[in-house]
Amino acid sequence: MMNNGVETRGLTVRRGRTTVIDRLDLNVPRGAIVGLLGPSGSGKTTLMRAIVGVQIVADGRVTVLGEPAGAAVLRHRVGYMTQRASIYDDLTVRANLRYFARVQGASVADVDRVLERTDLLGQAEQLARTLSGGQTNRVSLAAAMLGSPDLLVLDEPTVGLDPVLRAALWDIFRRLSDDGTTLLVSSHVMDEATRCDRLLLMRDGAVIADTTPSEMLKSTGAGSAEDAFLAMITADSAQSGSPSRPEDLPSRPEHVTHLLSRDEAAPVRQRRKRSSRRTGGRR
Repeated sequence: MMNNGVETRGLTVRRGRTTVIDRLDLNVPRGAIVGLLGPSGSGKTTLMRAIVGVQIVADGRVTVLGEPAGAAVLRHRVGYMTQRASIYDDLTVRANLRYFARVQGASVADVDRVLERTDLLGQAEQLARTLSGGQTNRVSLAAAMLGSPDLLVLDEPTVGLDPVLRAALWDIFRRLSDDGTTLLVSSHVMDEATRCDRLLLMRDGAVIADTTPSEMLKSTGAGSAEDAFLAMITADSAQSGSPSRPEDLPSRPEHVTHLLSRDEAAPVRQRRKRSSRRTGGRR
């Protein structure tokens, strides 16, 4: 237990009659950056909500830093960054952080520390609505860092950002990890996999791989993270009776590869089949 920041055993989450997560067991080692990767709808956000204690759980248990998820004693030990920025547009960056410091019971003096750690001192007096996408994400991260939590749960913190801004955020994540913070970072951007210490690949509510970047490449014989993920998904799909093909993956704008869930992949296959029929099978 002492070596894990997060443990789930038999975790099951349902929405109505739909099982979103089914009897999930996983470990998040302390002090590591663990990437939670997978397509939209794979259960990443639901899992993160269960870890921070705001998700209704049908069965199983979630243990965070040795305590039940959502326990009052974890209030100051866990920071959570949601997908959508949770800041107020009509307040300055500093005013936003001072507000969240009071809400979280953190010292207002901690605001300057997180501003410096996230490289936001130069924007401290700007209204939030004037910030760029990357700056807005950093304000949300700064809010999650208030009080120096032992665990940061970050839900797609780099979504919509260009490669330069993504790299800047990952530099911050690495510095936090070097200081002993445990980070669980979700993403569906495949080039971020190699920045993690460990990887959890989710698909359709299950973890189909728990590995490291180097182990992933070695076990699949792939030359890149995206090819390795494709190999894992192909193997998982074949085992489950729902074959997946390379063309099920979308195109790569700005050299970013995303994964498709089985439901998302189906209409893509149908469109490609119709297109192939219209062109006589020509590419």
